[in-house]
Amino acid sequence: MSPAAIVLLALAMSTDAFAAAIGKGSALHRPRFIEAVRTGAIFGTIEALTPIFGWLLGVAAAPYVKAVDHWIAFGVLGLLGTRMVFAGLSADSEDRPADKPASHSFWLLAATGLGTSIDALAVGVGLAFVDASIVPIALAIGATTFVMVTAGVMLGRVLGAVAGRRAEIVGGIILIGIGTAILVEHLGGRA
Repeated sequence: MSPAAIVLLALAMSTDAFAAAIGKGSALHRPRFIEAVRTGAIFGTIEALTPIFGWLLGVAAAPYVKAVDHWIAFGVLGLLGTRMVFAGLSADSEDRPADKPASHSFWLLAATGLGTSIDALAVGVGLAFVDASIVPIALAIGATTFVMVTAGVMLGRVLGAVAGRRAEIVGGIILIGIGTAILVEHLGGRA
């Protein structure tokens, strides 16, 4: 995978976490920077580990699906990207409590981080099928998520949920593009 593709993938994988962080930040009463860093660290760590777990699952399955691995990567990334676009287009309105907390519990943040990283698990599976080096990709995803979530928490009160949904749409489009590029690259190489 090229460095540009890794950067785009890391950005795409962190957009749903960024959207969630905006929501988390807007749900807090004047979030402090330390709370934003704490949230970013939790999300970033989870987001870095899940593609590794997915990659390990994919490596185990790769010998059985080698002939269609590029189609699987295309399908997984395309479906995840489409899901992210539709989620970004949905107009959910969250009820905001009148009495906002100063911070979120570790377990709430970890559960939210895990929920936003399921797509990274599936991407890890797809990357195993195309024999991508997972460590630099996972580190890029984790670091990008850390930065975006930290910023998202701090911007949450100002930006609101609308910006988070737009970020998720862009991330979904990027995933669809990466999946398409993998398919075109592999079909072009076999022609």
